[in-house]
Amino acid sequence: MTGFLHHIDLTVSDVEAARPLYDLFLTHAGFTSKGYGEDWAGWGLGDKRYPCVTLNEANGPNAPRRHDRYSVGLHHLALRARSRADVDALHAKLLATAASILDPPAEYPDYGDGYYAVFFADPDGIKLEYAFTPPEGEVRVS
Repeated sequence: MTGFLHHIDLTVSDVEAARPLYDLFLTHAGFTSKGYGEDWAGWGLGDKRYPCVTLNEANGPNAPRRHDRYSVGLHHLALRARSRADVDALHAKLLATAASILDPPAEYPDYGDGYYAVFFADPDGIKLEYAFTPPEGEVRVS
């Protein structure tokens, strides 16, 4: 299939600091750890290498800078949830780890009928989202 996600590489200031949150988020969403090192960590779907998400440690003169989603670059990363309950389950896990919740689970009708999501941030301020949208034509119950 063309046009589907192959991989995403994200740069963070400290892989060791960011890895627990990404591991929680990505494994909840169905990814499995593919390994990690001093300056990288990676997750893939199932037993496949791709699609995958990889963290790389920042280097160079801008390395200590916090992420600004309104500058050129990534605004946020959103993954698809299986259900509203799946979004709520991730939210509960995030709360248990004192993650930075930007917006708790709620409906966001401006993004589409039945759009239900939680928004949170990694230690560098990269915005992450877990969203559920019902299949077209499905009657949803609020």
